[in-house]
Amino acid sequence: MARIVFMGSPEFARPFLMALAEAHQVVGVVTQPDRPAGRGSTLRASAVKVAAQGLGLPVFQPERMDEAALSTLRAWDPQVVVVVAFGQLLTSDVLTLPPHGCVNVHTSLLPRWRGAAPVTAAILAGDAVTGVTVMKLDEGLDTGPILAQREEPIRADDTTASLLARLGHVGIALLLETLPAYLAGYITPRPQPGTGVTVCERLEKKDGRLEWTRSAVELDRQVRAFVPWPRAFTTWNGERLVIHRAVPIPEWTGEAAPGTVIPLGDGAAVATGQGALWLVEVQRAGKKALPIEVFIRGQQGFVGAVLG
Repeated sequence: MARIVFMGSPEFARPFLMALAEAHQVVGVVTQPDRPAGRGSTLRASAVKVAAQGLGLPVFQPERMDEAALSTLRAWDPQVVVVVAFGQLLTSDVLTLPPHGCVNVHTSLLPRWRGAAPVTAAILAGDAVTGVTVMKLDEGLDTGPILAQREEPIRADDTTASLLARLGHVGIALLLETLPAYLAGYITPRPQPGTGVTVCERLEKKDGRLEWTRSAVELDRQVRAFVPWPRAFTTWNGERLVIHRAVPIPEWTGEAAPGTVIPLGDGAAVATGQGALWLVEVQRAGKKALPIEVFIRGQQGFVGAVLG
């Protein structure tokens, strides 16, 4: 059993910690400090901290990986550090402290989609396949050498939430298979290819705005890619309208201008630059999400309106 320090913070990282704790000796956990959350801005622990406490593991929560963090890592004396969605960049002092370095699980087939939101980026781009990369970290942005990779198809109805859930299962299995072989010297890290590099930026709330001049297929990807955050939205009567679920109708060839709400059976669709986007579930600001059939019954003038 390897001596491991685990670094991670959100819910996505929690099952990785649980799996490692069953298979190896986790000697310590590093996670983000408690942050204000909710309407009362009450301090909330990360999902990884809660899990670590449940396992009886020591937890360290540095604001940054400074000398105090290094001292804690040295005291724990890990053979390797495993990093899953930690949320901080690691310095060379941290990267070189364990004999086997720091191993990271990244949710893309590197070098495609380096950066903060690789799953969202893959859906937005219309990629047919993505996957998981287990890599050895260096000081670059997801540029370290590869230990192992595994593909995962992207389904036509995948959201970031559904795809990330599957990649979590894939990633745990791949990490548990790869780590012992790497530590035993059976895997030699291989440099990432110099071609095919793409980088995705950190998401902002404004990125969810739908531009109706784009095609229905592209807008459908945007709706799915921004579940669970930041959510795709438009404006109606000067108010934010979130589109939770939609279906593209690329073959629609009506004459309505992009952004125009058109009737579709008991519901509604929106004309786009190419095709139409059938609205399935929407939500006004401060209200509940509703099926479109229910929504339009209580919203006179919605059908025929032009969304912004």
